[in-house]
Amino acid sequence: MTLYTCTGDKGETSLVDGTRLSKSDNRVAAYGDIDELNAILGIALVSGLDSEIADIVIKLQNDLFAVGCHLADPRKKVTERIAKTTLDASSVMRLEGWIDAFDADLPPLRHFLLPGGGIGGAVLHMARAVCRRAERKIVGLGLEAVPPDLLKYVNRLSDLLFVLARAVNDRCDNHEREW
Repeated sequence: MTLYTCTGDKGETSLVDGTRLSKSDNRVAAYGDIDELNAILGIALVSGLDSEIADIVIKLQNDLFAVGCHLADPRKKVTERIAKTTLDASSVMRLEGWIDAFDADLPPLRHFLLPGGGIGGAVLHMARAVCRRAERKIVGLGLEAVPPDLLKYVNRLSDLLFVLARAVNDRCDNHEREW
Protein backbone atom coordinates (compact mmCIF):
# COMPACT_ATOMS: atom_id res chain seq x y z
CA MET A 1 0.00 0.00 0.00
CA THR A 2 1.33 3.45 -0.89
CA LEU A 3 1.13 6.51 1.29
CA TYR A 4 -0.77 8.45 -1.34
CA THR A 5 -4.35 7.48 -2.16
CA CYS A 6 -5.24 10.10 -4.79
CA THR A 7 -8.70 10.38 -3.18
CA GLY A 8 -8.11 14.04 -2.38
CA ASP A 9 -6.98 15.06 -5.83
CA LYS A 10 -10.27 16.82 -6.52
CA GLY A 11 -10.24 18.90 -3.35
CA GLU A 12 -12.18 16.53 -1.08
CA THR A 13 -11.31 14.44 1.94
CA SER A 14 -13.10 11.83 4.02
CA LEU A 15 -14.30 11.96 7.58
CA VAL A 16 -13.94 8.88 9.78
CA ASP A 17 -17.33 7.53 8.64
CA GLY A 18 -16.47 7.94 4.95
CA THR A 19 -18.46 11.15 4.43
CA ARG A 20 -16.74 13.25 1.76
CA LEU A 21 -16.19 16.95 2.41
CA SER A 22 -14.42 19.76 0.63
CA LYS A 23 -10.96 20.34 2.03
CA SER A 24 -12.11 23.93 2.61
CA ASP A 25 -14.98 22.79 4.89
CA ASN A 26 -14.93 24.39 8.35
CA ARG A 27 -14.75 20.99 10.04
CA VAL A 28 -11.68 20.03 8.02
CA ALA A 29 -10.14 23.44 8.76
CA ALA A 30 -10.77 22.94 12.49
CA TYR A 31 -9.02 19.60 12.69
CA GLY A 32 -6.30 20.96 10.40
CA ASP A 33 -5.63 23.70 12.95
CA ILE A 34 -5.48 21.05 15.69
CA ASP A 35 -2.95 19.13 13.58
CA GLU A 36 -0.90 22.32 13.13
CA LEU A 37 -1.00 22.91 16.87
CA ASN A 38 0.25 19.37 17.48
CA ALA A 39 3.14 19.94 15.06
CA ILE A 40 4.08 23.18 16.83
CA LEU A 41 4.13 21.30 20.13
CA GLY A 42 6.58 18.92 18.45
CA ILE A 43 8.82 21.91 17.74
CA ALA A 44 8.48 22.96 21.38
CA LEU A 45 9.63 19.51 22.45
CA VAL A 46 12.87 19.72 20.48
CA SER A 47 13.55 23.26 21.73
CA GLY A 48 14.94 21.93 25.00
CA LEU A 49 12.00 21.94 27.42
CA ASP A 50 12.72 20.55 30.86
CA SER A 51 11.46 17.02 31.49
CA GLU A 52 8.43 18.05 33.57
CA ILE A 53 7.08 20.36 30.86
CA ALA A 54 8.10 17.98 28.06
CA ASP A 55 6.09 15.17 29.69
CA ILE A 56 3.04 17.44 29.80
CA VAL A 57 3.50 18.47 26.16
CA ILE A 58 3.63 14.82 25.10
CA LYS A 59 0.35 14.20 26.96
CA LEU A 60 -1.14 17.22 25.21
CA GLN A 61 -0.05 15.88 21.83
CA ASN A 62 -1.87 12.62 22.54
CA ASP A 63 -4.95 14.56 23.63
CA LEU A 64 -4.83 16.59 20.42
CA PHE A 65 -5.10 13.39 18.39
CA ALA A 66 -8.28 12.69 20.37
CA VAL A 67 -9.57 16.21 19.65
CA GLY A 68 -8.89 15.72 15.95
CA CYS A 69 -10.62 12.35 16.00
CA HIS A 70 -13.74 13.89 17.55
CA LEU A 71 -13.76 16.63 14.93
CA ALA A 72 -13.36 14.10 12.10
CA ASP A 73 -16.04 11.82 13.58
CA PRO A 74 -19.18 13.95 14.10
CA ARG A 75 -21.41 10.85 14.08
CA LYS A 76 -19.28 9.22 16.82
CA LYS A 77 -18.68 6.03 14.85
CA VAL A 78 -15.20 5.60 16.33
CA THR A 79 -14.77 7.97 19.26
CA GLU A 80 -17.32 6.21 21.45
CA ARG A 81 -15.52 2.87 21.05
CA ILE A 82 -11.87 3.88 21.52
CA ALA A 83 -10.82 4.74 25.06
CA LYS A 84 -7.87 6.92 24.09
CA THR A 85 -10.24 9.37 22.37
CA THR A 86 -12.00 10.16 25.65
CA LEU A 87 -12.14 13.87 26.45
CA ASP A 88 -14.35 14.63 29.40
CA ALA A 89 -14.62 16.81 32.48
CA SER A 90 -11.63 15.07 34.08
CA SER A 91 -9.53 16.00 31.03
CA VAL A 92 -10.45 19.65 31.54
CA MET A 93 -9.75 19.39 35.28
CA ARG A 94 -6.29 17.95 34.55
CA LEU A 95 -5.48 21.04 32.47
CA GLU A 96 -6.82 23.32 35.21
CA GLY A 97 -4.63 21.56 37.77
CA TRP A 98 -1.54 22.15 35.65
CA ILE A 99 -2.52 25.78 35.07
CA ASP A 100 -2.96 26.41 38.79
CA ALA A 101 0.28 24.62 39.74
CA PHE A 102 2.48 26.43 37.22
CA ASP A 103 0.81 29.81 37.71
CA ALA A 104 1.40 29.62 41.47
CA ASP A 105 5.16 29.56 40.85
CA LEU A 106 5.21 32.53 38.46
CA PRO A 107 5.52 36.24 39.17
CA PRO A 108 2.10 37.94 39.22
CA LEU A 109 0.91 39.15 35.84
CA ARG A 110 0.30 42.90 35.88
CA HIS A 111 0.52 43.69 32.15
CA PHE A 112 -0.01 42.03 28.81
CA LEU A 113 3.09 40.20 27.61
CA LEU A 114 4.67 40.29 24.20
CA PRO A 115 5.15 36.71 22.98
CA GLY A 116 8.79 35.73 23.14
CA GLY A 117 11.41 35.12 25.79
CA GLY A 118 13.50 32.14 24.75
CA ILE A 119 12.83 29.74 21.91
CA GLY A 120 10.78 27.31 24.05
CA GLY A 121 8.60 30.08 25.44
CA ALA A 122 8.16 31.68 22.02
CA VAL A 123 7.12 28.38 20.44
CA LEU A 124 4.60 27.75 23.23
CA HIS A 125 3.20 31.27 22.67
CA MET A 126 2.83 30.39 18.99
CA ALA A 127 1.06 27.18 19.99
CA ARG A 128 -1.31 29.23 22.16
CA ALA A 129 -2.21 31.48 19.23
CA VAL A 130 -2.86 28.50 16.94
CA CYS A 131 -4.94 26.91 19.70
CA ARG A 132 -7.11 30.04 19.87
CA ARG A 133 -7.57 29.92 16.09
CA ALA A 134 -8.61 26.27 16.31
CA GLU A 135 -11.04 27.18 19.09
CA ARG A 136 -12.64 29.86 16.91
CA LYS A 137 -13.06 27.36 14.08
CA ILE A 138 -14.56 24.77 16.45
CA VAL A 139 -17.03 27.34 17.79
CA GLY A 140 -17.88 28.19 14.19
CA LEU A 141 -19.11 24.61 13.68
CA GLY A 142 -21.89 25.35 16.19
CA LEU A 143 -21.97 24.45 19.85
CA GLU A 144 -24.30 21.53 19.14
CA ALA A 145 -21.82 20.09 16.60
CA VAL A 146 -19.04 19.27 19.10
CA PRO A 147 -18.95 17.65 22.52
CA PRO A 148 -19.10 20.37 25.21
CA ASP A 149 -16.04 19.05 27.01
CA LEU A 150 -14.04 19.25 23.78
CA LEU A 151 -14.65 22.99 23.53
CA LYS A 152 -13.83 23.45 27.23
CA TYR A 153 -10.66 21.40 26.75
CA VAL A 154 -9.43 23.54 23.84
CA ASN A 155 -10.27 26.74 25.74
CA ARG A 156 -8.29 25.61 28.81
CA LEU A 157 -5.48 24.33 26.61
CA SER A 158 -4.73 27.82 25.31
CA ASP A 159 -4.58 29.06 28.90
CA LEU A 160 -2.22 26.22 29.80
CA LEU A 161 0.01 26.96 26.83
CA PHE A 162 0.26 30.59 27.96
CA VAL A 163 1.24 29.53 31.48
CA LEU A 164 3.70 26.94 30.17
CA ALA A 165 5.33 29.60 27.95
CA ARG A 166 5.74 31.80 31.01
CA ALA A 167 7.07 28.88 33.06
CA VAL A 168 9.64 27.94 30.41
CA ASN A 169 10.82 31.54 30.18
CA ASP A 170 10.95 31.85 33.97
CA ARG A 171 12.88 28.60 34.44
CA CYS A 172 15.39 29.62 31.75
CA ASP A 173 15.70 33.20 33.07
CA ASN A 174 14.40 34.58 29.77
CA HIS A 175 12.95 38.05 30.19
CA GLU A 176 9.26 38.53 29.41
CA ARG A 177 8.61 41.86 27.72
CA GLU A 178 5.56 43.73 28.93
CA TRP A 179 3.29 45.65 26.62
